[in-house]
Amino acid sequence: MAQRTLLLTGASRGIGHATVRKFSAEGWRVLTCSRQEFSPHCPWPGGEENHIKLDLGDPADTINAIGIIQEKLDGRLDALVNNAGISPKGPEGERLSTLDTDLMDWGKVFHVNFFAPVVLARGLKDELAEAKGAVVNVTSIAGSRVHPFAGAAYATSKAALAALTREMAHDFGPLGVRVNAIAPGEVETSILSPGTDKIVEKLPMRRLGQPEEVADAIYFLCSEGSSYISGTEIEINGAQHV
Repeated sequence: MAQRTLLLTGASRGIGHATVRKFSAEGWRVLTCSRQEFSPHCPWPGGEENHIKLDLGDPADTINAIGIIQEKLDGRLDALVNNAGISPKGPEGERLSTLDTDLMDWGKVFHVNFFAPVVLARGLKDELAEAKGAVVNVTSIAGSRVHPFAGAAYATSKAALAALTREMAHDFGPLGVRVNAIAPGEVETSILSPGTDKIVEKLPMRRLGQPEEVADAIYFLCSEGSSYISGTEIEINGAQHV
């Protein structure tokens, strides 16, 4: 069997890092996208040659990157994972509401969190169809409720991404491509906000999630084990959503 290929955005830390490690361990080739050059600290093989420098906040840059990505593929793409996301904060790191989020910031959040997944999936639909591949959009628990730390722009972009997942599942299904989403809750990464411990105290499982647990769910949705699952959003939050 030919080596399978994953295209992952937002690979530089946390859930992205864990996802690269998981897929690499399973024998996949992983193409990564970020606005930074490849870091030698990223612990996976072939990382630099499989990295695409891309600013997902720039619509033109995202569109132009499609051709660069296609050159790195052999005409097929087994999985696209839209993991990149940004959430601007106030001067003191505070949550930005609908009343105080600058419209320029709001637009950039939507370009990264919502429009980039649209552009990448549409631009690579032929390669996804050739592989009968899968798309996984990373949403958030903040997309379904007001969160104490995630701002309004981030929350609404993730809610829109969840709706997009349903639309894409409908539209890409006839091509043989499955589209699903995962909605993480409080996951132990370097970007946790101060005060998260107060949320953890009220979680039914009384602990943070681990990036590896999220990566395992992403891998499942890209594997044969989920071959008849499409159009769904899996909550990964230790029952926080209940």
